[in-house]
Amino acid sequence: MPRNQFQRMVFAFLTVLITVHAYVFYSLYVVNGNTLMELNQTGSVLAAINKQGGVYMFAHYLPIWAVILIEFCCAYCLEIIMGSPCSFKLASRVFDPRKDHPMLFESAIICATVGLMCPAMSFLAAIMYYPYYAGFHVATLLANWLKLVCFNFPFAFFTQMFFIQPCVRTLFRFLFRKDIQNQESMQIELES
Repeated sequence: MPRNQFQRMVFAFLTVLITVHAYVFYSLYVVNGNTLMELNQTGSVLAAINKQGGVYMFAHYLPIWAVILIEFCCAYCLEIIMGSPCSFKLASRVFDPRKDHPMLFESAIICATVGLMCPAMSFLAAIMYYPYYAGFHVATLLANWLKLVCFNFPFAFFTQMFFIQPCVRTLFRFLFRKDIQNQESMQIELES
């Protein structure tokens, strides 16, 4: 859908902005919420996080906004460098964007992006949230990575396919509606 580098960067920005917030919520509330509440003997996840002084990351407790900012920077860089270009190439191997229905091609891009970004971001998360207080071991890092991939992959696939990407595409069409209309009218003129 994005046609130039600026549009690709905006599209990636919107995608990562929504995705990082969804993942932080998912990770803290859904996956680890009960554990946090039990360890800190509180009735809510937010109270548990505040009681322990933040979210454990890089062997320190950081505020949630810092966690979101760090994850956003990592995810945005990965999306720009690896996610978007590689997923387009992978989808183009299976579908031809000029011949196949756009929905098939977009779905293939989403699947390829999830297939690339989920293991990559899960590996970074395994490093960022590693329990360094217990010492470091590569086998523990790899086990944590595999666990994160197993937790994150279904969430990534379904949220990207049915919530995040439709939202981002709607926002993108709204932001660049004039460019999109101009491109569509130029394409109609070329075809006729």
